[in-house]
Amino acid sequence: MRITNATIRAVNGLTARWAGAVDGQNVFSAAGVWPLLAFLADGADGPAREELADALGMSADRSAGAARELLAGMGALRGLDPALGLWTKRTLELRERWETGLPAGAHGVLTGDTAADKAALDAWAAKGTGGLIEKMPVALTPDTELVLASALALRTRWLSRFREVALCPETGPWSERTLTGLYRTSAVLDRVGVADTPDGHVTELKVLGDNALDVHLLLGEERMTPGQVLGAGVDILAGRHAVVAGPHLPYGEVGPGLRVVKERSERPVPPTLDVETVAFDLSARHDLLALHRLFGLTTARDSDHGHFPGISGFPLAIGSAEQSAVATFGALGFRAAAVTAFGAIGAGIPQLRWLVTTVKATFDRPFGFLALHRHSRLVLAAGWVTDPQPYPEDLLYPEEF
Repeated sequence: MRITNATIRAVNGLTARWAGAVDGQNVFSAAGVWPLLAFLADGADGPAREELADALGMSADRSAGAARELLAGMGALRGLDPALGLWTKRTLELRERWETGLPAGAHGVLTGDTAADKAALDAWAAKGTGGLIEKMPVALTPDTELVLASALALRTRWLSRFREVALCPETGPWSERTLTGLYRTSAVLDRVGVADTPDGHVTELKVLGDNALDVHLLLGEERMTPGQVLGAGVDILAGRHAVVAGPHLPYGEVGPGLRVVKERSERPVPPTLDVETVAFDLSARHDLLALHRLFGLTTARDSDHGHFPGISGFPLAIGSAEQSAVATFGALGFRAAAVTAFGAIGAGIPQLRWLVTTVKATFDRPFGFLALHRHSRLVLAAGWVTDPQPYPEDLLYPEEF
């Protein structure tokens, strides 16, 4: 099933807004949250329904259909595995129209045995993410009537792998560290470019996966915030900011971490793109209720009365809403996962004869990334890197034999 442009815009819009609310090293997936909000909106009424629709960027009347379309569309993509699960107490009766709108086989039971239920939910999270996330981010209590959760796992291998090197930045916040650097060179200059955005210049590097799941690295001017850089990345995807691609860049310092130089070479070669970045391994847990306005959950938290008559005749309110997310970027590829849960309570001396052009892209200070589907431009995960992987000490100081 094809994911409509309206749904992609809505999910990517939530990504940009969420990026504006995060700080420091982070990873998150709006694509993991959005379908849950959509199903909740479908069953909500009053102010809760209006707030959820505003957060979704879509009418609540269309939200459940769009969520089904999104889950089915993501499930059809190679390297991407989405899942949705619902668990309720045996005594909670669901509205037939709402329940039948969920993916087939999604409904499970909460037995009331907290330990057993938690083990079952954790097993579902681990299975749904291929073991990347082992626990469901929800606190079960005797008052938990319903758990609505999503799992999203993506894996891709680079079309052109990197070589691991020891990277020692000369300046910036990583200047005192020896990091696991990733280096590669290619003749495809249009993988990198610079956008002039209202908040500053942003360098975008596209790292392509073998299954059309790509990662775009984003380096902004040093004064820019994570939200500004990641928001610019989303706007670039939407065509709201023009990008000057590598083949059209002038000589000199042309963007953050990006310069175009003429170098001597022992043989004539076409212009090349040299990339140096860092490996990273991120994890984060998000309390979505701490950002209740962003996610349209302000009214839905109020447990004095119910807000979801379209889900059940039993009065329900949102008692917890959390996401656990991970992302790993290495020499061979990228993988990421997110589990989101809502609990309702309820590289001799050569002779250098030739002059060649080299575009050098260096990501040696904090930067952002967007993991996305190449053709639809749906953003699946996003994050900010402040603490990359150190270079292994056993390679820096090998044992003598």
